[in-house]
Amino acid sequence: MGEFDAFTDLLDYPVYVVTAPGRAPAGCLVGFAGQCSIDPVRFVVWISKANHTHAAALAADALGVHLLPRGHGLAELFGGRTGDDTDKFAEVEWYLGPHGVPVLPAAPAWFVGRVLDRVDWGDHTGLLLAPVAVGTPPEGAEVLSFRDVADIDAGHPA
Repeated sequence: MGEFDAFTDLLDYPVYVVTAPGRAPAGCLVGFAGQCSIDPVRFVVWISKANHTHAAALAADALGVHLLPRGHGLAELFGGRTGDDTDKFAEVEWYLGPHGVPVLPAAPAWFVGRVLDRVDWGDHTGLLLAPVAVGTPPEGAEVLSFRDVADIDAGHPA
């Protein structure tokens, strides 16, 4: 719907890398996410069904949500390449965080959230998260936004 594209073209919001535990860790760049409740605190991420990380996220009890630093490094890796043929975690520093979730220390802020619900939302699945651990940002941290990564060719179509 072209008219709606004119609306969404004006939006600019943070992008995230969502990580999931499993036999092999998985992770992807996510543009659809946000806090959806204050009390209790809740956050939702939507992951494309075409994405390699989708199956791992559906199977996970907890996910990691990382804000990204300025620069394209992590965004290119997790958004421009697919886990179908790339071990993304072999190319970055990471460690097992709470609930066995991969944590990217290069992220200026992150949280691990327990998965409370999964809902089919069309070509994406929404995963409702309850934060259980938070890596807080340093003073003055800047994060990458949707407009900053608009030039990255996706590893999978949406």
